[in-house]
Amino acid sequence: MKKIFQNIKENFKLIIGVLVIGIFMGWLFFHPGRVATRQVQEIEGHEGHDHESEDPTTWTCSMHPQIKQDKPGQCPICAMDLIPLISMNAEGDYVDPNEITMTESAAKLAEIQTMIVVAGTPQKSIHLQGKIQEDERRISKLTARFGGRIEKLFVNFTGQNVQKGEKLATIYSPELITAQRELLEAMTYKETRPALYNAAFGKLKLWDLTDAQIYSIEKNGEPLLYFDVLSPISGTVTIRHVAIGDYIKEGTALFKVVDLTWVWALFDAYETDLPWIKTGDKIEFTIQSLPGKLYSGKVSFIDPFIDSRTRVAKVRVKLKNTQFKIKPETFITGILESKIADLGNEILIPKTALLWTGKRAVVYVKVQDRENPSFLYREIILGPEAGNFYVVADGLNEGEEIAVNGVFKIDAASQLQGLPSMMNPDGGGVSTGHNHGDESKKSSEHSEHTLFKVGGNCDMCKDRIETAALSVSGVTSAKWEAETQELHLNYNKGVSVDKVHKAIAKSGHDTELEKAPDEVYKELPGCCLYKRFDYSNQSQPEMEHTMVKVGGACEMCKDRIETADLSVSGVESANWESESQLLHLNFDAAKTNSDAIQKAVAKVGHDTEKYKASDDVYKDLPGCCLYREE
Repeated sequence: MKKIFQNIKENFKLIIGVLVIGIFMGWLFFHPGRVATRQVQEIEGHEGHDHESEDPTTWTCSMHPQIKQDKPGQCPICAMDLIPLISMNAEGDYVDPNEITMTESAAKLAEIQTMIVVAGTPQKSIHLQGKIQEDERRISKLTARFGGRIEKLFVNFTGQNVQKGEKLATIYSPELITAQRELLEAMTYKETRPALYNAAFGKLKLWDLTDAQIYSIEKNGEPLLYFDVLSPISGTVTIRHVAIGDYIKEGTALFKVVDLTWVWALFDAYETDLPWIKTGDKIEFTIQSLPGKLYSGKVSFIDPFIDSRTRVAKVRVKLKNTQFKIKPETFITGILESKIADLGNEILIPKTALLWTGKRAVVYVKVQDRENPSFLYREIILGPEAGNFYVVADGLNEGEEIAVNGVFKIDAASQLQGLPSMMNPDGGGVSTGHNHGDESKKSSEHSEHTLFKVGGNCDMCKDRIETAALSVSGVTSAKWEAETQELHLNYNKGVSVDKVHKAIAKSGHDTELEKAPDEVYKELPGCCLYKRFDYSNQSQPEMEHTMVKVGGACEMCKDRIETADLSVSGVESANWESESQLLHLNFDAAKTNSDAIQKAVAKVGHDTEKYKASDDVYKDLPGCCLYREE
């Protein structure tokens, strides 16, 4: 207190001065005459105001319609100038209540761009990978027509080139000697019993002797003790199954000869590429073993089946190889410039114009004859992808104008106003004038929810299960979780849940009540082969799913790794991906574990996260399988 009084004494004059100034300012602004004058002015102004001409306009932001003010100004969110709410409505005799209208300044700020929809010829560059393979029509496999012993061998190694009619081996065969003696004996009855002679002659022909060899036997009058195996075609010996001194039986494989003057270039085409490929299309490609040279050819055949594991179909191009420079199994890379098969002019829209949820494809169509830019939400049906464009199968007409840039911003504004949007096709965002909360509450009173188990593994399973559930009329939503294998189902009252179980089972997935048909389950992709449900006691084993890094390089590695996994008791499914080198495993936790599975993989020559394969085993792998970086 003493310090306070001491400060007052020291600053006494300053305090007195401040008080005087304050009293003077108060008198100046709050003098009774000035207050009365201001009140009179306000009364006169109010009496002179025309109430009938007052404009009760509500001002809002075109990008944030939840902002509502009774006077102009700036949006507190984006600082854009507010506009009268009436200007948000379109002009004209007919106004669609679902129109989303923007000012020119808002459209410019949102970078909205539009284009007129036109028809064109869809074109696409398809990049294809593949391998060189031998022509299956130019392969000859030689098998023994009779038993005997290999006396001589004229082909000493695989890869040796032979000419048609060239000797491959010499066989000593007691059976053949007996058959020749029968022919010589039948020759004496050729005139009187020609049927006997013809039978003996035909028997030797069926045993692969040529007419010249048979006539030589007849001319010499003595059976040949050794029979030469001749090459039926000119080509390369790719397999030799026998060695000198081997005893063979009828049907034993001897040689495989391939004519490599023509080979096949087999490309892998994914499902999305197939609509663009047709017989006769030109493919330009390069061969890795022959860099710097460009090859081309026309598609001669498209495989009618898609591989269930790789999801590709083979596209074949015939290639001449008279100099034998092109080797089978070499990798090739090609490009096919194609117009879509069997289609002419089609409606094309750029990818930037599209909002896609996975189930719905949405565009915003500009409404014509409006003072301000106005757009309408529209769902369309897409055709194939065409480079940077999509083909529109249905939903748009030539000449209509659509937004191609800033589409997401239009959709966001539409959602905020409670109009139809990408995520809410029936509306339901921020809205004025309608109580959507009451409507949704009323709708929920008539819906039911249930939860049940459905077998599956991955995102492909999720899409398949949810699509099957939603195909049942009355099902409002379906969400399947891979970790718990539980399906959350919302449906209207009166819907039979049994129908949902049956629809899902038809797609290949077991449910608690319905088992999927075995033939449908087996056709699922490898990553979707889940642990089947046990319906004998309705109890499921404790299954685990895990992913493990496994070293590998090619399809041979994939087969070796997955075979090793499946050899472990308790492993239900195994799928190894070469690109990511990830092994997806499903196994019964009561029977095995990840360590035991990784040990089995390491034993066959492939490193895992925890175990390294033996160097001796690794070195014995084929050359294409050597994955380690030395």
